[in-house]
Amino acid sequence: MNKSILAFAASAVALTAPQIVMAESDPTTLTFWTFQQAHATFFEDATERWNEANPNRAIDMNAEVYPYDQMHSNLLLALQSGRGAPDLADIEIRQISNYLQGDVPLVPLNDVVEPVLDDMVKSRFDIYSKDGSYYGVDYHVGASVMYYNEEIMDQAGVDIDSIETWDDYAAAGEQVVENTDAVMTTFESGDIFSFWIMISQQGSDIFGEDGSVTLDNQTNIDTLQFMQDMIYEQEIAVPAPGGDHHSEEFFGYMNNGGAASVMMPMWYMGRFLDNMPDLDGKMQIRPLPRWEEGGNRSAGMGGTGTVVTNQSVDEQLSKDFLAFAKLTEEANIRLWTVLGFDPLRHDVWDSEAVQADNAYYQYFHDDIFDILLDIRDEISGVNITELTPTAQQVIETNTLYSTLRSDSMSAEEALTQAADEIRNRMR
Repeated sequence: MNKSILAFAASAVALTAPQIVMAESDPTTLTFWTFQQAHATFFEDATERWNEANPNRAIDMNAEVYPYDQMHSNLLLALQSGRGAPDLADIEIRQISNYLQGDVPLVPLNDVVEPVLDDMVKSRFDIYSKDGSYYGVDYHVGASVMYYNEEIMDQAGVDIDSIETWDDYAAAGEQVVENTDAVMTTFESGDIFSFWIMISQQGSDIFGEDGSVTLDNQTNIDTLQFMQDMIYEQEIAVPAPGGDHHSEEFFGYMNNGGAASVMMPMWYMGRFLDNMPDLDGKMQIRPLPRWEEGGNRSAGMGGTGTVVTNQSVDEQLSKDFLAFAKLTEEANIRLWTVLGFDPLRHDVWDSEAVQADNAYYQYFHDDIFDILLDIRDEISGVNITELTPTAQQVIETNTLYSTLRSDSMSAEEALTQAADEIRNRMR
């Protein structure tokens, strides 16, 4: 062939090849809605890693952060109207039932979830499921634990490792009150978590697996009465300042040594680092006390599932990216190292990457995941129904206020009243 023709052909390839590559690698814009800036940052980080690993399926991530109520309301309206929804979105655990009614406007994730489910804490996927389809991937297990201020406990003469049962815990509380200026603990009266953790730990719940209202069962009555008695009879606990464990009033109270312990999920570690700097090095994490011999020492609490909506511009790309961002081993390691969350994959809990020193180990101690591995099979789940948001509102507004904040009703009276109100709304 003529050399000039060959040269022309080569130059043509040189000119056109970059244009073809550019066309193939044009990123697909995916929009992600969330109510937590930390979640947006996490997904932006995942996008960078995805694009490095998948240059021919590059993503341009548009992460948008909105206030909690606004985001959930706008997302539900967009899905119901059939337009305006993002490709991916976060849905908080107490809101998910609103999106699983009728024809679910979310994309089933079974093809990316089921291959790795044996390595996961399965109960965290059941929350976001319906009729055998998985619709959401959480950020964490949410294993509930007890955070002890060991400085106060030592001053009270209590070895935290001697606390095995809730009766032991209450007895230790009496020593704390007698020997220190602190109370043993605080209970949320404006949020459901304290009560929900304690009943879930016993295998009870607000609703049964069949959706029936079980709020006023004997286990729940006894539990709420136990909490009420700790505040008003034994005087070893107080309602959380500000109403919950996320308020500025509570952060200040705890930071100043107001309480010797607090019960919250493991993801709450980040709240200590961000809001209670004076407790650095003083806090120890332990399993929850048991209610009875052989009983569970934890409960899975809180959570936010990331979903793919049926309005996604590329459902498969969105699912594959979500799996890359939250289901792989590397992703679960980063859920711990970046966000401080107890990751869904239990097969990474004892990995070198997870065990490596970081700010959380320095603030607390270095056996955090040893504890998590020890209670792995004791992390009970919760039953979510279409009326969960309604029940939550009733319990927080009326039940907990009248029993923990004001002591105006007995636990049985308050729970019976609340259960009847929820049952009436089911009719």
